[in-house]
Amino acid sequence: MSKLMKIYAAGALAALGTGMLMVGCHSAPDLSKTAALALIQADYDKRPAEPATIAVDDMGLKQGISKNLWKLTKIYPNNRWADYALTDEGKKAIKLAGTGEAIQWRPEEGTKDFHFFVITVVSNHLKAKDVADPQDDVVANVQTAKSAGFTEVYDWTGIPDSVQTIAHNAINRLSTHRKADFAFESGAWTVHSIN
Repeated sequence: MSKLMKIYAAGALAALGTGMLMVGCHSAPDLSKTAALALIQADYDKRPAEPATIAVDDMGLKQGISKNLWKLTKIYPNNRWADYALTDEGKKAIKLAGTGEAIQWRPEEGTKDFHFFVITVVSNHLKAKDVADPQDDVVANVQTAKSAGFTEVYDWTGIPDSVQTIAHNAINRLSTHRKADFAFESGAWTVHSIN
């Protein structure tokens, strides 16, 4: 066999091998944004519902008083400190984070970022929105993977408007950017992890 024939034969075998490899590989179906969103939301809905933790600053303190969530019970001699108690209406919507029964407002003079935390009585599931187009990715221990960024938000269903108003103050972060990793396993896309 001449040298030229050997080169042609090697080329033909390489082409044949590549063709067989491509025919033998079954690529995973496309993962759309809509399907990715549905997978992420299904993953969130499987988890236990959780209450929202809300930071209450000076503005929120005033809003809570005007919305009858808490009432003033004591003012201290320095005229900066005060105690507040949840009203009956407030107890239906929130509870105080921590062990005390009273809101102890104790800002130091000149402090502008003093706050306390309340927790909603209603628990809800997190929600996913604004999912980006899933992209091929490398994920540990996953043969075929994609990932997509998205925004995670709290579902405020069943929480009174008065509490939602306080939650929407600048001190609270209402959304978080997350990344979902997807794995193609047993013929279907699944959520591998959310970071």
